[in-house]
Amino acid sequence: MTAPLDLGFVRSQFPALAGEWAFMDNAGGSQVLTRVADRIRDYLLTTSVQLGASYEVSRTAGARLADAHAQIAELIGARRPDELVMGPSTTALIYTLASAMAESIRPGDEIIVTDSDHEANIGPWKTLQEKGATIKVWSVRADTLDLALEDLEALMGERTRLVCVTHASNILGTINPVAEIARAVHARGAKLLVDAVAYAPHRAVDVAGWDVDYYVFSFYKVYGPHFAVLYGKHEHLLALPSLNHYFIDRSVVPYKLQQGNVNYELAVGCTGIVSYLEELGARVGSEGPRRARILAAFDAIAAHEEALAERLLSYLRGRNDVRIIGHREADRALRVPTISFVVPGRPSDDIVRRVDEARIGIRFGDFYAKRLIETLGLAEANGVVRVSLVHYNTLDEVDRLIAALDRIL
Repeated sequence: MTAPLDLGFVRSQFPALAGEWAFMDNAGGSQVLTRVADRIRDYLLTTSVQLGASYEVSRTAGARLADAHAQIAELIGARRPDELVMGPSTTALIYTLASAMAESIRPGDEIIVTDSDHEANIGPWKTLQEKGATIKVWSVRADTLDLALEDLEALMGERTRLVCVTHASNILGTINPVAEIARAVHARGAKLLVDAVAYAPHRAVDVAGWDVDYYVFSFYKVYGPHFAVLYGKHEHLLALPSLNHYFIDRSVVPYKLQQGNVNYELAVGCTGIVSYLEELGARVGSEGPRRARILAAFDAIAAHEEALAERLLSYLRGRNDVRIIGHREADRALRVPTISFVVPGRPSDDIVRRVDEARIGIRFGDFYAKRLIETLGLAEANGVVRVSLVHYNTLDEVDRLIAALDRIL
């Protein structure tokens, strides 16, 4: 058993939380840790040189970048640092992967996407239709809004090359069982790509343990800068062509997929996320190595977030004029605290704009999961009202939101 989060410590690590606003649009972008900004600043002011030179400062800069790769690999449970491709965003990295995979696509090859993903994990794969790929859609079930594994198995065939799925929906909050999905996909000889943008802020990532082939998320949703990471099994990355200069061949992983190289200072800045989670894990009782402390931190995070989500969901369940979009319970095994709802007959933007007056930041819209919003018939309501909580939020802040909603609804 881990100890509860020390919210005084947690909130002290995020300077923006000292203001009057309660931030509940975290699935759009979390607040940033002081130690992330400090590392970015320090890199820029002390080691902002090109890598690969013989002089000492360049060697130091290279060592800092190598250490960043190693720390992020440990954060996500990768076996080796060169399984990480860094880039500006999840969208950019998935387009990069799709471009690299285009070389091996043959007419009739099948790629399966869902109708519940962010467009970043749908649009890039649709571009491969130009190479003759067939795109199939794994749809959420109308009654549960879940992705059923038997529906995926019915879609797969001998020509299925890749299955693309979200780990947690940025609308529904639903957690999909990626380890189970990976086993089913691999049994059919295909590969699995997981978009974890809406999952990684809330739970520990274990790419090797889950046996996923590719896994991608953005650090600006995980308390860091506008930067992102794509994990790929080493043998898969080696098989891809180089998208870099002609003299960067296939063996140079991951540089061959990082055109112009990475943003050094942002990569180094992301080590602040690892440092914070390690310290948080120690504070909740873990005395193990860094990876064990990260796991303990996320256990405590999940428990706290479940309490936050239940406070809001309990209120929403108690109203007969609100429709919750997604699981109605706060069970941490089923969902993250990204909670969407609509009020029939009321445009979602009207509700959100009135919540703004209480100095509470929430959001309305389709959140680039436009296909899901259209499937659910919610486009005319201007999408959903979305409240996306993270571990630095408090029950008092949720109560502030409930009080504001009481006045508005």
